[in-house]
Amino acid sequence: MRPLPASIVRRSRLAEALLLFSGLLVVMVVAIEPSALGAPSANGSWPAPNANIANTRVALGSTISLANVSRLKRRWTFTLTGEAAKSVSGYGTLAANPIVINGVVYIQDLHSNVYALSLATGKRLWEYKVNKPEKSGPGPNGVAVDDGTVYAASPTTVFALRATSGKKLWRDKHLLSKGQGTFGIQPEVANGRVYLASQYGSGPGGGVVMALRASSGALLWKFNTVVHADKSVLSIGVGAGGAWETPLVSADGTVTFGIGNPYQTAAGAIAHPSKLLYTDSDVTLNAATGKLLWYYQGVANDFKDYDMQASPIAGSLNGTPVVIGGGKMGYVYEMNAVTGRLLWKTPVGVHNGHDNDSLKALEHKLKLKAPYTILPGSFGGILTNMALANGTVYVTTVDLSLTANSLTDVTGTKAGKLSGEVEALNLATGKVEWDTKVHGFLSGAATVSNNLVVTTLFEGSLLAINRSNGKIVASIKLPETTNSPIAIAGNTIIVPTGGPKVKGHNGKSQIVAYSVPSS
Repeated sequence: MRPLPASIVRRSRLAEALLLFSGLLVVMVVAIEPSALGAPSANGSWPAPNANIANTRVALGSTISLANVSRLKRRWTFTLTGEAAKSVSGYGTLAANPIVINGVVYIQDLHSNVYALSLATGKRLWEYKVNKPEKSGPGPNGVAVDDGTVYAASPTTVFALRATSGKKLWRDKHLLSKGQGTFGIQPEVANGRVYLASQYGSGPGGGVVMALRASSGALLWKFNTVVHADKSVLSIGVGAGGAWETPLVSADGTVTFGIGNPYQTAAGAIAHPSKLLYTDSDVTLNAATGKLLWYYQGVANDFKDYDMQASPIAGSLNGTPVVIGGGKMGYVYEMNAVTGRLLWKTPVGVHNGHDNDSLKALEHKLKLKAPYTILPGSFGGILTNMALANGTVYVTTVDLSLTANSLTDVTGTKAGKLSGEVEALNLATGKVEWDTKVHGFLSGAATVSNNLVVTTLFEGSLLAINRSNGKIVASIKLPETTNSPIAIAGNTIIVPTGGPKVKGHNGKSQIVAYSVPSS
């Protein structure tokens, strides 16, 4: 049997790496006990996977800031039970970003079950049971919510639910052909269309991205994310592609996906070099038709599992619309949103000199012998989504090397020393404004709340960082590990916890809310 694509085992490998290092990691935390709090702010919401369809991850309406973050206290905890509480293939149980609309928290677990909870109390309002994990590599999963409808997927189907009751509105849609992979993405919904993707593919066209009619689930278009240059490339079994983070939907009628890696070996990249479009790329399509408008490929001929998977972000620079992309290769890219022309690229995190190996192989110039070590490794670089606010891009990185003992090994077999960084980049120039080192595995996306950047550590900490200088101003101990991004609504932070079991944690599946008391 062909080994699983590296892009779909990322969270399983993440767990393995953390099991190796959890005893060595030291994180300064402040224990905070539950207490009675006032009601969450009524005007707070988190209506899209990355806060908005521009993917900026800015919590509008949030009241949490430098002035009160030290007063955050645990407000409520919702615990998953039964089959839903079982860890899926070492990934844990929760990896999706919560959605918060009209005082209701919507979330999907890695068994594809969907929940609606009260933001004020954590009480379950309804639950839609699926209990179908993608055992070969689930997640992040998650829902999109719009106009009273919740949109979600199981590994093989897409469905829609009434937001007030969880009642199914349209039947499960089977939209993937053989070899096109399985669903694992958190979708986006806008302008009457639902955008989603398969997470990888084993066939000639790799994974697919697609749009559905929101009212009925009817397929509007599909776009294959792997184009084979010639038959010699096809003969090495290249697949993968697809996408596993939410796309960017722009006001100009376009949609941009961050595409996964081609899952090829170093031996294959050297023997049969090819750009392998559109892997490791940001791809912009006409949102109505799926027609390709432009692409920018971060890594051509990739053999290191360097997905360019991060949700692209829409920005504006002196009146010019731009797109910010990035991924596991450890680079942030700014592109002209109309043409795809690269404006700047900046390395983030730690690199050990192998950044151009794939390009050298494409030019028949690479001399590589095993064992070899890459940094960032395929568990690292920019593993989770970025944020953009007031002309600054905020990025979390995982600095973890991997050593491959063979040229036929895609992801490496031995992990190095683990650390991480939170960095701020100037939107105009890409210049690093500040860089904060963190002792731990940054598994949560960067999230902006007023003058703070908030994120999480897998080991079980919620971090708040001063946006002006990068100083860590609060570190809150969570009840469990966490393998998920957060949502911020009003005076409340919602943190899904319950990653794989590690030392000091039993892996209990919980959604936890922390609030600042109302004044």
